[in-house]
Amino acid sequence: MSFNTKHRLALIIMAALSSQGVIAAERNQLTIVSDFYPTMIRNFNPYLATNLRTTTDFVYEPLVIFNQMHGNKPVMRLAKNYYMSDDLTQVTFEIREGVKWSDGKPFTAADVVYSFDLIKAKPELDPRGINRWLKDVRQKDNTVIFDLTEANSNLPYEISTVPVVPKHIWQHIDKPESFANDTPIGSGPFTEIDTFTPQLYIQCRNPHYWDNDNLEVDCLRVPQIANNDQLLSRIIKSELDWSAAFIPDIDSTYAARNPNHKYWYPAASAQAFMLNFKSPKPGNNEAINNLDFRRALSMSIDRQKIIDIAFYGNGVVNDYASGLGKVFEFWADKDIYNKYKGFNTYNVDGSKALLEKAGFKDIDGDGFVETPTGKKILLEVQSPNGWTDFNNTVQLGVEQLHAVGINATARTSDFAVYNKAMVSGTYDVAYTNYFNGADPHRYWNSGYHSRNQEGGNMPRFAMHFFKNAELDALLDSFYKTADIDEQKAIAHKIQKIIAENQVTIPVMSGVDVYQFNETRFTGWWNENNPKGRPLSWSGVPERLLHVLDLKPRT
Repeated sequence: MSFNTKHRLALIIMAALSSQGVIAAERNQLTIVSDFYPTMIRNFNPYLATNLRTTTDFVYEPLVIFNQMHGNKPVMRLAKNYYMSDDLTQVTFEIREGVKWSDGKPFTAADVVYSFDLIKAKPELDPRGINRWLKDVRQKDNTVIFDLTEANSNLPYEISTVPVVPKHIWQHIDKPESFANDTPIGSGPFTEIDTFTPQLYIQCRNPHYWDNDNLEVDCLRVPQIANNDQLLSRIIKSELDWSAAFIPDIDSTYAARNPNHKYWYPAASAQAFMLNFKSPKPGNNEAINNLDFRRALSMSIDRQKIIDIAFYGNGVVNDYASGLGKVFEFWADKDIYNKYKGFNTYNVDGSKALLEKAGFKDIDGDGFVETPTGKKILLEVQSPNGWTDFNNTVQLGVEQLHAVGINATARTSDFAVYNKAMVSGTYDVAYTNYFNGADPHRYWNSGYHSRNQEGGNMPRFAMHFFKNAELDALLDSFYKTADIDEQKAIAHKIQKIIAENQVTIPVMSGVDVYQFNETRFTGWWNENNPKGRPLSWSGVPERLLHVLDLKPRT
């Protein structure tokens, strides 16, 4: 038997053993924290909010990845090209040839059409509501043509956020809305679930992955971690390769412990106190629906102190009443910014004076103001349990509210309870962060369009329940043009409405917290290699490109 024959035989045997998990330990494993889980339930359905967060991108690859850090530059994946009609009402995707599902069956344009037909038939699988933009989806040879309900220059991006599943599998699923998909057939780099327990799962290489020649990571190793404190106990012992969580005093806590412990914190999205305009408590409701009260509350917040203490200096004061912040300074109308900046600047005396002017006075002598009609105010300010930076922000915020005579108390709860309170409109105030995009539309649309207050699609972002028909119309018009000057003019009008109404209380423009460990892998994105957003979390499809850049240390 020749050497080449023996070598091929050995590879075949090794592949067979590997598929059975026999030599899983011999394959390199990238330990990733993609979310916090109280416990892990085996669910790889890409359409469900309850899925494990390595499902999208890694089991189901996108058609295109738009690199947000670089102006949404498209990186072709399952599609090899796309183009729009001149009137922005049609998008055509050319599907990459030679791609296979992880069971070896061909990936085709028919799978794309099927996936969009599926979420049209089952709108509960379409949380982003993309079907409102789609008139028709059809296959022509190896292309998929999307006819749009109206002009929208952003639809290629939105279409690419929809997972594409294999028609030959999913067409036989009776109830896809409850399908756990525990043994997925996917198109992405990691489709084989080698190990699964409630405390750990290992997700390994797709043997038929179309881009395997550029993939040097064999498996993702995902431990169950419930919160920041649990993550901290593991990250300082060098157990994690890739995480994106708040680490207190990161230089001494993490970086100084090991020369391979690194981090990069690029500029990111706004964070704010969100007020519930339909708070069920009469006094709180009256206060929150009073513009001067909202402005006075904003003036009571010492933003720099929160950044320095709760975030260890990682962040920039956001004194834009519209929430834009420095990251979107290009889109800002400076006159509008300056007009409302004072209401978003720390000023205890100014806050007290504005409360008094608006009729908020301490009637019973307890040190806290009542509403102009004499009702008690007690704002419960919530944040998710274990999010220590948010928890500390809320505690500081409550103390600052007390200093101007606004009664408030801090509350922490499990994330599910935190979300439910917002969806149901039963909370008073919540601290939250927001989505960002290459332009401010994603932030504003997810955080201020009244459409996102219905059905719980965006529970953390739009559940202030402030509604303005002109604002909704402006948000809907933003992508009806691809002309940057026209978009900027629309942005100025959006900025004005949000700012003059002080809808939320912006606090800071945060950073994307991202830690990496060079002990086992190299090629990490960092400030000297800023190829894209570096986060490991679901919702950041650039993480697939990041993994393709990683190389195991030998």
